[in-house]
Amino acid sequence: MTSRKESPFGVALDELGTALKRIDENSIDRACDMIAGAGKLGTYGCGREALQVRGFAMRLFHLGLPVAVVGDMTMPALGQGDVFLASSGPGETSTVLSLMKVARQAGATNLLLTAQPESSAAKLADFTLVIPAQTMASDQGTSRTSVLPMGSVFEGALFLLFEIMVLKLRTLLGTTPEEMRARHTNME
Repeated sequence: MTSRKESPFGVALDELGTALKRIDENSIDRACDMIAGAGKLGTYGCGREALQVRGFAMRLFHLGLPVAVVGDMTMPALGQGDVFLASSGPGETSTVLSLMKVARQAGATNLLLTAQPESSAAKLADFTLVIPAQTMASDQGTSRTSVLPMGSVFEGALFLLFEIMVLKLRTLLGTTPEEMRARHTNME
């Protein structure tokens, strides 16, 4: 939390940096391996997390991966060999829980990004990538750790984590920046 003399920008950046530094690098690599090896990828997040997940899905597409966002008309059925990537900072989002059950029943692998490793969603996940940051589940009273409101630290950490994962995946897949750029839409 900040005092009146500290810059809120500096405090927010420090909070974001602290959260990112606490993410296990081996877990990031394992998540990247799962994504790179997926037959198909389905992605989902709620609220502002959904915005970060959609941006990541776009970059996965730029990498040449078969990715779709749940709720889009082009989302295919998932099954054996596929990965369902879900973000739920609090780990108790009812929609995420329901979709993880559907993915599991279809034979897909559940990859969860959350701040709550003991949550209901983590129990449904085949692999959990923990982002230790404040979410809406921990933004009140003594559990509040951020100057930013609600789940902003988690959401900001998602954005930067996804960008690092794109760099790791680019290397893992042997994709060049030029190949990524060639897959960018020309319909803007």
